[in-house]
Amino acid sequence: MCIGILIANILHVSAQSMVEPVIGSLDLTLDKAIEIALAENPVIKIAEKEVRLKQVAHTEAWQALLPTLGVSATLQHTILAATMNLGGNSFKMGQDNTNTATGTATLNLPLFAPTVYQNMSLTKEDIKLAQEKSRSSKLDLINQVTKAYYATILAQDSYRVMEKSFRTAKVNYDVVAEKYNVGKVSEYDKLSAEVQMRGMNSNLVTAQTGFSLATLKLKVLMGITENIDIIINDSLSNYRDVLVLPDADTSENGLKNNSSLRQMDMNITLLQRTRKVLKTSFMPTLSMALSGQYQSLYNKDWNVFGYNYSPSASMVFTLNIPIYKASDWTKLKTNKIKIAQLQDQREDTRRKLLMSIETYMQNMASTIAQVNSNAEAVKQAEKAVMISSKRYEVGRGTLLELNQSETAETQAQLTYVQSIYDYLTNKADLDYALGKEQYLK
Repeated sequence: MCIGILIANILHVSAQSMVEPVIGSLDLTLDKAIEIALAENPVIKIAEKEVRLKQVAHTEAWQALLPTLGVSATLQHTILAATMNLGGNSFKMGQDNTNTATGTATLNLPLFAPTVYQNMSLTKEDIKLAQEKSRSSKLDLINQVTKAYYATILAQDSYRVMEKSFRTAKVNYDVVAEKYNVGKVSEYDKLSAEVQMRGMNSNLVTAQTGFSLATLKLKVLMGITENIDIIINDSLSNYRDVLVLPDADTSENGLKNNSSLRQMDMNITLLQRTRKVLKTSFMPTLSMALSGQYQSLYNKDWNVFGYNYSPSASMVFTLNIPIYKASDWTKLKTNKIKIAQLQDQREDTRRKLLMSIETYMQNMASTIAQVNSNAEAVKQAEKAVMISSKRYEVGRGTLLELNQSETAETQAQLTYVQSIYDYLTNKADLDYALGKEQYLK
């Protein structure tokens, strides 16, 4: 039954959270629900912070080209100076019980650092990937909120159908009970009417619970507190006129905005950039160090400010040329395999996405036909209820016929709104697969 389908689409939460006091109300539309979710959902905030982290990492990468400056000071007390013997002659390497004070300032500057240059490009690509992941998070949230919004409307419409059916069943029971009291109908009819009424009451309670859970799921996705009452003045029947088969590009060109493929392409680019970084391990590096020093030797006292200091300075150029390191070649081979592996994954994802898009399109085409048929079925079911009701009133029909017609009407109405819901959810999934950005700024 459609109630079972409804419950399967709803997030299960604790009953305790459903009894919190209401502190406000919110008139909600789909556009407003998506707007609030994009502003309040923590997942979106986390993704945006990840982009900022990558931007900081890029700044850190180019800062490796900046010079570094360091200052140090040492005070060395020689207790016993070493003695050196050279060609039969010996002499002390300093003086005993003296102090040596040294102050040094060093400036280091990389002149040619290919690894840094490639890392700067690598972090740029990393920023693009983080931005695409943020976009993917937003598209995924829009998809979830859209389907949750439609699920809430489905639950609301189902509750209204069940409420109407319960009222009808109760009216029938009251009429049959009154006739039974005056001896016009059998006890069997009275019991049947009561069973019908109680069954509808049970379905009504189930529908009410489903609506509460669907609303709660929508609140969670929107990032608002559970004790805010949301009001949706909408119905799935309002969407019947928009049930048209979209003119979507089901070829590979239609997937150009799909976030999964775009992320894979960016990851391939990152691996290719990483390969260039690895190749820099075979290239030389050149750096310069400028050092200035003040030093005072062999002082007998501890007054460092009274020492006689002498300056010195030096400039050092360092050229590092790698000759051979086996692990560098292994890393390049590993990188090549990872690129090929990711390309195969991309091809598999592309094929599955094309199949999914075709499935969504066929489901939507099928649903459009079902909606028209189901709408006609609702009209016929309503007419059948009216006829069976009149037949029962004049004694030409049975209560069983009346109950069956009312059950058929309820089922027809539920099937009708379910078919519209199926179209809308398939449309939402199609938009997500195509990477449509109608709600993104």
